[in-house]
Amino acid sequence: MQERLWQIDELNFESNHQHHYETLFSIGNGYLGTRGTFEEGYFLDAPATLIHGIYDHAPGALVPELVNAPNWLDLKITVDSTPLQMIMTVDRSDFMTPPSGVVIGYERSIDMKRGVLRRDVLFRAQSGNIVRITFERFASLHDQHVMAQRIVITAVDGHPAIIVESALQTDVTNNGVRHWLPDPITKTEGGRLSAQVTTQQSGYVVAMASYLNSPHTEIALPHPGRPATHIVFTLKQEESVTIEKLTTIYTSRDTADPLATAETALDAASARGYDTLLSDHIAEWATDWETADIRIDGDEAIQRALRFTTYHVLIASPRTDEHVSVGAKTLSGLGYKGHVFWDTEIFVTPTLMLIQPKMARNLLMYRYHNLHGAREKAKANGYEGAMYPWESTDTGEETTPQWSDVQPDGSRIRIWTGDNEQHISSDIAYTTHKYWRWTGDDDFLIKYGAEMMLDTAVFWGSRVEYNADHDRYELSQQIGPDEYHENIDNSVFVNRMAQAHLKSALDVLAWLKTKDSVAADRLIAALDLNTTRLDKWRDIVAKMFIPFDHEKAIHIQFPGFFDMEYIPVPHYQPRTTSVQAILGHARSIQTQVIKQADVVMMMALLGHELSIPEGFDPLQVMLNNWNTYYPRTDHGSSLSPAMHAWVAARLGLLDEAYDMLDHAVHIDLQDNKGNVRDGMHAAACGGVWQAVIFGLCGLRISRDGALITDPRLPAHWRRVSFNVYYRGEKRAFTVENPVYSDQS
Repeated sequence: MQERLWQIDELNFESNHQHHYETLFSIGNGYLGTRGTFEEGYFLDAPATLIHGIYDHAPGALVPELVNAPNWLDLKITVDSTPLQMIMTVDRSDFMTPPSGVVIGYERSIDMKRGVLRRDVLFRAQSGNIVRITFERFASLHDQHVMAQRIVITAVDGHPAIIVESALQTDVTNNGVRHWLPDPITKTEGGRLSAQVTTQQSGYVVAMASYLNSPHTEIALPHPGRPATHIVFTLKQEESVTIEKLTTIYTSRDTADPLATAETALDAASARGYDTLLSDHIAEWATDWETADIRIDGDEAIQRALRFTTYHVLIASPRTDEHVSVGAKTLSGLGYKGHVFWDTEIFVTPTLMLIQPKMARNLLMYRYHNLHGAREKAKANGYEGAMYPWESTDTGEETTPQWSDVQPDGSRIRIWTGDNEQHISSDIAYTTHKYWRWTGDDDFLIKYGAEMMLDTAVFWGSRVEYNADHDRYELSQQIGPDEYHENIDNSVFVNRMAQAHLKSALDVLAWLKTKDSVAADRLIAALDLNTTRLDKWRDIVAKMFIPFDHEKAIHIQFPGFFDMEYIPVPHYQPRTTSVQAILGHARSIQTQVIKQADVVMMMALLGHELSIPEGFDPLQVMLNNWNTYYPRTDHGSSLSPAMHAWVAARLGLLDEAYDMLDHAVHIDLQDNKGNVRDGMHAAACGGVWQAVIFGLCGLRISRDGALITDPRLPAHWRRVSFNVYYRGEKRAFTVENPVYSDQS
């Protein structure tokens, strides 16, 4: 496979794009993520290392957030008294007499196959001497507590005097918000540094230990907030020096004494050496890519971008910790404050259950361990069972802010998602059931998954409202995936997912009674699953109101939707912002403009199981739904295009499927939403993998339990090859484009 299809390159540094590339070039290992900022720093850069589970609620803040950890990348280089800084020039006169040092060559790339970030800089000091500096870094996939950096400095012209300073920067904030207590514990001893900090409210401790390995003598630079060490040497022309910095990181979530543990781990890492650490790291990536990689013959652009999105799913997903989950912006930025949404269950977890089932299990276990928070939310809102929060952190409690930040006109917008976007409970149950069907993990379902599915079903049983006039069950004051329309009654997505949820809960309980009667009896008693309750669930399944227009043969997103103002969304092209931003919040919520896949999302998740009235052709109804809602969709959310690609492929709309896939897979690479500076879009990254496998390749479980494919490939794709895990076994697939098969 061509190596260039495994790399994302930046060939020229442009400061106005620096935050975008800081996000794209993040490294991570499922324990932490570190943004791709420069070792030496840059004006208005946004360095961040985010560690799963380390949240804090700062004084005066509305909600808790994932905390920016101390900066372990800190390395500053001085050439003949000129500090390296990313000042580039196109003025040839600067090549000869640079005023304060100038970068005359630059290249940076992320090697997704090996999980290594590399930067090459050609730097001319004020003295006129020129050096080439190569930076390399990785977050070990073999040992999640080890981070490594390597610098190679070569004298290209002259005999430069070099100073390299290594530090651990503890004075860090979350965009100005301070989470760490003052007076960190720091140590300096030759080339060894260590630092320990503690969050203000939550009391989490983070400790780092670092070692600078070089052929020169280190000199300690004690500092209360930035312990540092430096080395001084002179290079002969064409001489090179290699310097390595190893850093270990532990938290109080890992060990009772993070600092001592980090220092001990540093000794072990140093004994193994950079090359061995790198070799082990690359070997782990090779294992991951055996199942994670989708190989596309006929489309290099999509191939590279798909590997990029998969890379970010893999580096963000916890490998060994079942008490944490993937936030909407992964571990690559501070967007959404590191909170966990439905993005994880609907977009990330289904991808992982096919390529890394153990990691998918970890994400579902996060929800199990936080059932207490869901139960408390249900109780606080007057319901029974478990009602999962729309946004959550380490505690499992609802952490959605009730008000937006101050708008340009000085106002704040009420945020209702934490109150009424309740479909997340069904989303979690849906993915729990799907995980079990794909993995065959009976142990998980018996011990954990069934309880989640059943107690959230108890919630819906208490939440639905019976309409005696129509002899049906309804749901009022809901928010579906289309968040432009808030507090609506009878969202078809919410109603249908709740109905499917109750049906699957009944099925799982019946299975559990035959598989493990003791476990079934325990849950029946603990959750009070009496006959009256279960009979009500069956009645809800039979009588849930699913809005449907018999004349147009379409599902109605919610009653009254088509009474609102129609806006021809396709006419608003080209545009660089959402239609909602163009129309304004007040007007857009009174129109038929849809934020993201809603009815289309329902079609993706449920396929032909859409609760279609008898006598209607399911495929025709799906086409009618598509033709109705696709032109009304703004794609104001990054998760929308991937779901549209999936559904369009299944409907045989190959041009639309490809357009949506191309949009989805490049959302972050091309910064289509204009907010990648805040972190990657986890939902988009997981969604495109599913769009290709479930949508274009048509992978599914048949009625008899076999895996089958039904490819609907774009005309220029010759074939797609991929591996998945199914019920504990790895299966290999290659789907061919019939166009090329016929030609052969």
